[in-house]
Amino acid sequence: MRLLNIDTANQPLSVSVTDGIEVLAEFNSARKINHSVTLMPTIEMVMKHADLEMKDLEGIIVSAGPGSYTGLRIGVTTAKTLAYTLDIPLYSVSSLKALAATVRLHEFLLVPVIDARRDAVYSGIYRFKGTTVEQVEEDRYMTIEDLNLYLKQQHMPYLFIGMDAIKLKEKLKGPVFYCIPRSAEMRRIADFENPQAVHEFEPTYLRMTEAERNWLNNQA
Repeated sequence: MRLLNIDTANQPLSVSVTDGIEVLAEFNSARKINHSVTLMPTIEMVMKHADLEMKDLEGIIVSAGPGSYTGLRIGVTTAKTLAYTLDIPLYSVSSLKALAATVRLHEFLLVPVIDARRDAVYSGIYRFKGTTVEQVEEDRYMTIEDLNLYLKQQHMPYLFIGMDAIKLKEKLKGPVFYCIPRSAEMRRIADFENPQAVHEFEPTYLRMTEAERNWLNNQA
């Protein structure tokens, strides 16, 4: 299946085109990028390098969150628009699971972290079993203190992973490993039996935005 894969959940940008197990073309950047400006040109570039036209695509996978509110909106909106226009299935994966899928270490619990500010993170716990990424604990928004305490109670070796793990290494109680998302890995973890309903699909934020909190406070 020829797939366009998009991850804009955080600062990095990752776009790829895959066909089965083959990666036809991909672009990964750890630089701070304005996704609203660069996403479509990057998609066009990757499609050109894959020697494909948009009509050749058979599906789209997008990172659904959690992560940056703006980044998620841009990636999901673009994926929905393309899926609708091309009349092809849309699939989604957790941005944290996608990050875990890039680190194929079997001896650790993998703990992807995305900075949620104010001493909090978005995190989940995963592990590799063979070639499969298994979820040990669901993705959630939590304080760094609570995450450290939970992991200490597991009595198992674990590894914090991601760009933000490096940024927060002084607060995270454990080893950290630098990595950025590779959207090409999302094809390994997507649920192809359950495509998203394009019009109803929304990103997974895990917490309200400040604007939503202010609106609720004004209604009280």
